[in-house]
Amino acid sequence: MADYEALKIRVQELADRQWDVPALDARIRRLAEEGIPRKVLDREELLANKELILERVQRRAEEYNFIARNCARSTALAVLEEFGLGDMQIIKALSPFPGFGGTGWMCGGVTGGLIALGLYFGSDDLKNYEAVGGTIQAARKFMARFEEQVGALVCPKIHEDVVFGRYMDPAASPENMEAFAQAQGFEKCGLLPGIGARLAAEIIIESLA
Repeated sequence: MADYEALKIRVQELADRQWDVPALDARIRRLAEEGIPRKVLDREELLANKELILERVQRRAEEYNFIARNCARSTALAVLEEFGLGDMQIIKALSPFPGFGGTGWMCGGVTGGLIALGLYFGSDDLKNYEAVGGTIQAARKFMARFEEQVGALVCPKIHEDVVFGRYMDPAASPENMEAFAQAQGFEKCGLLPGIGARLAAEIIIESLA
């Protein structure tokens, strides 16, 4: 069950955080120019450093949301960067996914996390049904954990119960987007990419145990 008091404390911490904008600009510029670095994953190292990795992934997702202003892209990028998955074209393709096309449905922290899990557990072989099944199982686990931790999967309820006390609907109009920004929405909503990226990374590491 969601601990709303703890979540709201975290939201305020994000609103009050001092963001290192030059460092974040440099990092995303490097990713744009060089792409996501490939990695050879070491099972023992990942298991031994699980908590450190989860903290790093969560922090990066929060930072990317602040600088990129897109929860789905930020969630996926933090996980893809950590595990050396995919490329920046995938991040580009996630551009319309905050609030599931701005409709207020699936939170970008969920959709970005699902994309990351699909890249890790999925297969290039369209007839690899076992990989598809494994991906679906990872997705179900992820969505259940996200809903348990946050209390919902959709933006209106998350905005109302956790972040703002009401649904801001930022994509509805320029005025709504301005109100969202004035309410420190890009800072506060970093909570969801942080949680989504952390949970996706956790499921990936658990699969190695």
